[in-house]
Amino acid sequence: MQKFLSALFLSTALAFTATNVGATEQQRSPDELSFLTRYTNAAQDVILQGLKLVGVRYRLGGSNEDNGLDCSGFVQLVFKDSIGAMLPRTAREMSEVGQRIDSSQLKPGDLVFFNTMRRTFSHVGIYLGDNHFLHAPRTGAEVRVENMENSYWTKRYNGARRIIEGN
Repeated sequence: MQKFLSALFLSTALAFTATNVGATEQQRSPDELSFLTRYTNAAQDVILQGLKLVGVRYRLGGSNEDNGLDCSGFVQLVFKDSIGAMLPRTAREMSEVGQRIDSSQLKPGDLVFFNTMRRTFSHVGIYLGDNHFLHAPRTGAEVRVENMENSYWTKRYNGARRIIEGN
């Protein structure tokens, strides 16, 4: 089932990219189009890199796919390997980077934060679109896609940050 979800989100990400670039080619100048292309490519790269890690086991303090990843190690690795962005190591520190955004303005590639340990910004994931996000959830689990409309996540949502410029 998880591989099916990964394939679904991969195709959704590619369709999102093609639709946004194609719809604007006739309406935008070459400079604006290249800016849009850079944004789309960066968000797409983040999502695709994250989806490659679906199934990697969770490990508290983990920061590489061979030994396992915790939530912030996962996000840090994805952003480094996809767009070369060096993010802080903890979810709390990541919550202070980039631009704060409202949940109604979420775009693929944004970071989403949750209170899962009775403290704000104790968990982080990568927004995929359509109210879904990618994350390394907990001991005994693997990197996976989840629905933010699930009551567990809705109750614990703390906010979002935009790291990708122009996103």
